[in-house]
Amino acid sequence: MRFLYNLSWVLLVIGGLNWLFEAIGFNLVTEIFSTMPSFVDTIYWLVGLSALYHIYLRFTGK
Repeated sequence: MRFLYNLSWVLLVIGGLNWLFEAIGFNLVTEIFSTMPSFVDTIYWLVGLSALYHIYLRFTGK
């Protein structure tokens, strides 16, 4: 479970930084994975699921 926690934390940081760059007009995830558009969607899904996982952990106290 520690691996899942750490992986989801890293994905949340990546998502947060992407939103920061998006505010200044630069999409980091799209720029890095521009040749694989389906992988960009996968990254966004993983970031969203990571957020839900951390919300779950926060409110269940686990």
